[in-house]
Amino acid sequence: MKNKKIMLIFFVVGMLVPLSGFSQIVRQSFEQLDDLQKSQKRFVVVFINTDWCSYCQVMKNTTFKDEKIVELLNQNFWFVDLNAEEKRNIIFNGYTFKFRPTGNSTGIHELAEQLATLDGEVTYPTLCVLNANYEIIFQYNQLLSANDLKLLLKKMLKSA
Repeated sequence: MKNKKIMLIFFVVGMLVPLSGFSQIVRQSFEQLDDLQKSQKRFVVVFINTDWCSYCQVMKNTTFKDEKIVELLNQNFWFVDLNAEEKRNIIFNGYTFKFRPTGNSTGIHELAEQLATLDGEVTYPTLCVLNANYEIIFQYNQLLSANDLKLLLKKMLKSA
């Protein structure tokens, strides 16, 4: 009986070890960017999303879990994941951005609105790329596959 328990433990641990090997994107906060840019100038990739957006969740669960995407982002970019309905104040680039209610239980964060407005409208998901001076150099407001994002990130690196 004792041997069966030990074998079961080894089996469970053996199943969990490969799961822990998955790489994850290193996420930064807007407040960290100034210090990070001082140590190494990089483009900033901002993923603007909401909890209720199904396309946002698809990107989180597929595109941003692709090993090549994780590697490209971690090695060459600063990555920020911004929930457009974030309620806390965010200090970025000398400004304080706040949550702006638009109804009883709805609203949008001012920073998400600044970064995700494309053709006068905010849609999710939006991918926004900033240069080292925090100027918007690219915006895309649709689901991006891992392959499309790889091409985009490699093109950004070549233009740098």
